[in-house]
Amino acid sequence: MENTRRNTQRLALLALLTAIVAVLQMLGIAIRFGVFAVSMVGVPVIIGGALLGPLAGAWLGLVFGVTVLLSGDATLFFAWDPAATVLIVLLKGVLAGLAAGGSYQLLGRRSGFGAALAAALAYPLVNTGVFFLGCMLFFLDNCVQFAANLGVTGSGPMVVMSTFIGFNFFFELGLDLVLCPVIVRIINARRPFAFPVREVKGQDPM
Repeated sequence: MENTRRNTQRLALLALLTAIVAVLQMLGIAIRFGVFAVSMVGVPVIIGGALLGPLAGAWLGLVFGVTVLLSGDATLFFAWDPAATVLIVLLKGVLAGLAAGGSYQLLGRRSGFGAALAAALAYPLVNTGVFFLGCMLFFLDNCVQFAANLGVTGSGPMVVMSTFIGFNFFFELGLDLVLCPVIVRIINARRPFAFPVREVKGQDPM
């Protein structure tokens, strides 16, 4: 009975986080710092990976990738190479969610707070890293030409970093590091639907 109740809670939380990811991305909800807009979609992905395990994080990352494609945020890259765009967008979401959950699971027994920080660090690093590698492998010439039209010149890697990644990555990293450990600790405070984070070490609800 206890296991059934726990699995029901985990599935309910996963469903809630799935809906939050989809809504945040489809509505384009972000925190703005002047000209920079930092998406908050990574926060529920990281929390899901930390609370429910790597497979749940991968699922939430996949949902994020699908909604990116549906929302039109990848239109520019889709015009250049549709197949490569779908591959990169989905892969970076899945791997980033998997990395967040895996990082937390690896360190969770030692320090719940430290594990949350590791998960918050892993997600944007993997997400941006896969995007960067994808640009270098599939879109380098297109990226260089696009940047040149904006008056930006330089080597391929520098163009990709400055034009398509920029300071948004650092703002997103900072946001994740600040918010995720706090939110995980709140959820872990034995709310009616919650359960201790450190005990979430078993099977994923997938």
